[in-house]
Amino acid sequence: MKTSLILTGAMLLGMASSVCSQNAAPLPTSASPATPAVTQFTVTTSRIWDGAYCAFTSLIQYRGRYYCAFREASSHLFDADGHAAQGVSRIIVSDDGVSWRSAALLVKDGLDLRDPKLSVTPDGRLMVVMGGSVYDGRRLVNMHPQVSFSSDGVRFSAPEPLVIDPQVCEDYEWVWRVTWHDGVGYGVSYGKLHNYVLLRTTDGVHYSLVTHLDVMHNPGETTLRFLSDGRMLLIARREGGRGNQRGILGLSEPPYTQWQWHDMNVPLGGPDVLLLNDSSYILGTRSLYASEKTMLLKGYLDGQCEEVCILPSGGDDNSYPGMIVVGDELWVTYYSRHESDNAAIYLSRVPLSLFSTPRSSAYFNKYW
Repeated sequence: MKTSLILTGAMLLGMASSVCSQNAAPLPTSASPATPAVTQFTVTTSRIWDGAYCAFTSLIQYRGRYYCAFREASSHLFDADGHAAQGVSRIIVSDDGVSWRSAALLVKDGLDLRDPKLSVTPDGRLMVVMGGSVYDGRRLVNMHPQVSFSSDGVRFSAPEPLVIDPQVCEDYEWVWRVTWHDGVGYGVSYGKLHNYVLLRTTDGVHYSLVTHLDVMHNPGETTLRFLSDGRMLLIARREGGRGNQRGILGLSEPPYTQWQWHDMNVPLGGPDVLLLNDSSYILGTRSLYASEKTMLLKGYLDGQCEEVCILPSGGDDNSYPGMIVVGDELWVTYYSRHESDNAAIYLSRVPLSLFSTPRSSAYFNKYW
């Protein structure tokens, strides 16, 4: 709404890394191809919402319009006095991706509504699943995931708690994202007591246990996607403390109870994933190798990823992208503090052609 920034860079064909931000870390010089081919590209970035501390985005196209959801509050966690967590979920809408207006503000007394994630149910409703954190002062005492629905993208229902299988629920659950496949919604729940389980739903409200997921090093924020043969792809952040803090990738065939696991070569923060095909995907996440930035990578089913682009971002608090494909562009929403103390919401438009290069070993696993 306030800024529009055109960034021009060069994609080095046959290399894993490309710079599309003036603030990007320098490319490594070792193992560089002798004469890389250079193709010009342009990434367009605009600030689309600000005013409060806006963070943790999701992006979707619904009924011909674009919807972006995010948390709105005084800060990343607590209020201006450093005590209560007072987050609400804002949903904005646009007809063209340029002009945005508020569609809904979801509020629930006593809950910090965090990380709203958008999806479309099999019966055509727009669904928003949110974390619902309960604090006693600065102490987290409970987490109740919440959900809201809209049949028209205009009127949204009041947030209501998810009803989770009692053999799973420990009063500290967070279903971070729900992905629909063949009429069933799937999500991974995690929480303070380190449950990490795959759930299923048919109505978006009631969730039953599929399986416990045997993943070490404190897994959390999880995105699920489905390959054309029905296999489920799982990509998750891990916060292993002194253990493994790199992401984890899982693959499973129906009924999704047996899993193959791969350690990824990158740490993650708020990961979103779009499949390119059945062997590669676009990964949007927080970069931690230099300073905190929002980055795009091309990833593979063995968990290995190659950096493609660092978006205009910074301020030591950013990322949590939402991604959709519009024509020949990747649209990415994310939050960042690189222009002000308050985090704002940005939309970058990235040429899809940046992700068409074949797998390279030049900078493969270079930063990690």
